[in-house]
Amino acid sequence: MDQCISSPLSSLGHHFLTFRATPTKTHNMSRLNGKTAVITGGATGIGLAAAKRFIEEGAFVFIYGRRQEALDAALADLGPNARTVKGSVSDLADLDRLYAAVKAERGTLDIVFANAGGGSQLKLGEITLEHCDEILDTNVKGSIFTVQKALPLMGQGGSIILTGSSAGTTGAPAFSLYGASKAAVRNLAKTWAEDLKGTGIRVNVLSPGPTATELAKEALGEEGMKVFASLNPLQRMADPAEIGAAAAFLASQDSSFMTASEVAVDGGLAQI
Repeated sequence: MDQCISSPLSSLGHHFLTFRATPTKTHNMSRLNGKTAVITGGATGIGLAAAKRFIEEGAFVFIYGRRQEALDAALADLGPNARTVKGSVSDLADLDRLYAAVKAERGTLDIVFANAGGGSQLKLGEITLEHCDEILDTNVKGSIFTVQKALPLMGQGGSIILTGSSAGTTGAPAFSLYGASKAAVRNLAKTWAEDLKGTGIRVNVLSPGPTATELAKEALGEEGMKVFASLNPLQRMADPAEIGAAAAFLASQDSSFMTASEVAVDGGLAQI
């Protein structure tokens, strides 16, 4: 699972089905011209939608994920301005290979979208050490080292985007570890904004709510989709392209005076 759960009712995090068509393309087609981006968890769902948007706006994108079949399919979809690297965010040697590939082909790096994540439900009293390790290794350690290993390639004007979740600000039954991991991600951004003073590199959090992904459709089924569509004030699920659009905003100079911020794209789920 590339990403996970932002709702108290499911272990599917920010991956749910929508009843809305993909937004019309009215965006600036040159906002990311010449930029190089890395997107972890980039082969499917929100990561793939962000990769498409970045490329549409002029970026060259490296997508990183664990499943070669999904990476190959994404590359065929994205075209010549994309590259793929197979690996896990919890494996430091894999991350070294990722950034070696970026340096060899592009030299520098402008955008890091640390989007890989995962989680599952276990109530207090049922939590295991394996459950802790799985979630914290991916969501917290993975985010830390995805960013830290990117820094030598980044400089003035760089943008780091961390995928949070509405679960990081709300209580959700059986979601203590997932929610805690996303709360940690939010605090990483605030602390790193201080650490990055003087570098010209910004760091922000993008926190999706229930979002229509392939995983959500398979896991929820038609009835489950109807339930989740009713949970937020907009009464629908996000299209992954809507989350990708927010990521492109944070990646671009349109957000040049933003750092340590959290942008919630959750239909109001965690805001009221």
